[in-house]
Amino acid sequence: MSLINEDMQQLLLNYCEPESDLLQKIDRETNLKVLMPRMLSGHYQGRVLSMLSKLISPHRILEVGTFTGYATLCLAEGLTENGMIYTLDINEELEEMVRRNFEASPYHSRINYILGDATETIHSLQEIFDLVFIDADKKNNGTYYHLIFDRVRPGGLIIVDNVLWSGKVLSSNPDKDTKNITTFNDKIAADSRVEKLILPVRDGLFVIRKK
Repeated sequence: MSLINEDMQQLLLNYCEPESDLLQKIDRETNLKVLMPRMLSGHYQGRVLSMLSKLISPHRILEVGTFTGYATLCLAEGLTENGMIYTLDINEELEEMVRRNFEASPYHSRINYILGDATETIHSLQEIFDLVFIDADKKNNGTYYHLIFDRVRPGGLIIVDNVLWSGKVLSSNPDKDTKNITTFNDKIAADSRVEKLILPVRDGLFVIRKK
């Protein structure tokens, strides 16, 4: 899923902040025990998410798609002292692992982990968010974006993962999933309410700033 070669990826890791012991453990356990472990953000992308969070010091974060909690904990590093991150996921099979990971974190009291269909659970959140990270079922990227947009403060960030889709967005004969990704990307490019750029980090991060 990385868009750069392994040697360059290793160089980038050499020059960024190290993972915590807990993040290393989550990475290792995810790769050993969970289907599709490539869904985990991993060291470099995790540091990117942490840095973006720290730059804006969010009071409220929303994450759509928890998986095993790696990115959640990276984003939580930038929270204000009394901040909160809400993380939404539908996979009940991972609940025990995720809750255990969160309990081991110094941010555990500032994480609200909510199970259910995110298109429904989002409606229960009466918050204005400083930062939103969308990393769930890609066909619903546009739906999530629409649902959360009015809940993001001016100047807030929306970050969407996997927008380069392993480079398949360059295909002249794209499959259905790739078309969905491109349709979403085109929608963001045409949205005059935001400033935007794609970072070629891992599988592509769309960083979107609400004007």
